[in-house]
Parts: sequence; C-alpha cells; structure tokens
Amino acid sequence: QVQLVESGGGLVQPGGSLRLSCTVSGRTFSRSTVAWFRQAPGKEREFVAGIKWSANMKYYADSVKGRFTFSRDAAGSTAALEMSGLKPEDTAVYYCAATARTLILSTLRSATEYEYWGQGTQVTVSS
Repeated sequence: QVQLVESGGGLVQPGGSLRLSCTVSGRTFSRSTVAWFRQAPGKEREFVAGIKWSANMKYYADSVKGRFTFSRDAAGSTAALEMSGLKPEDTAVYYCAATARTLILSTLRSATEYEYWGQGTQVTVSS
C-alpha cells in the first residue's frame, strides 16, 4: 500500500522560509509524477509545483515561481518543497500528491490526475 507523509509545516513570518518534505512508503517515486497542491480556507485546491521524477522536469505555478523550489532525493523516496519569500497569501494546507504515471504538462496541474495523497501539513504566514 502506497502512503505519502508530509512534514515541515508551521508558522513563519512574512519573508521567511520553510521546507516541506513528502516521504513515500510502499514504492518509490521513480517513473512517477509528484506534485504539491495547497488549499486555503474557502478556496479550491490549487497546484503549486510538480516534477516528472525520472526526467527531473519541474513545473511551478506562476504565484510561486522564483520563490519555491522542488527537490528530490536520489533514492526516490523523498520530495521536498523549499519555500522562501513567504507571503500571507501562501497560508494554506499543503498536500503532496503522486501518480504512477508520467503526466503530460496539460494534466500535471490537475488534482484529479493523482491517486495518492498525503494528509496535508499546515503552513501559516503571519506576523
């Protein structure tokens, strides 16, 4: 059984940094597409960043480009999201998602394409 576990959320001041981690058990991320989504209260879940694992091709939402960086480990078991220059509008529950398929760009940003999800980790940006 595949499980995703996120960690690293918390409270940070505007302009600060956080590192989120997503660890998989039951398989590795090799040949997968892995993504981070977030959901703020009263809003729909939105794509933040994604990676085609084998090709190491990364994609970012315009709202986080230049501030967030998706990284992976060589073992294929951990995906991380390095977040800097955090803003109050980044406040949300962040979810790690994965699919065993290599998605094309037009579908990579869609939450419905992912069959595995973590439980989410809260990120709060506030002074």
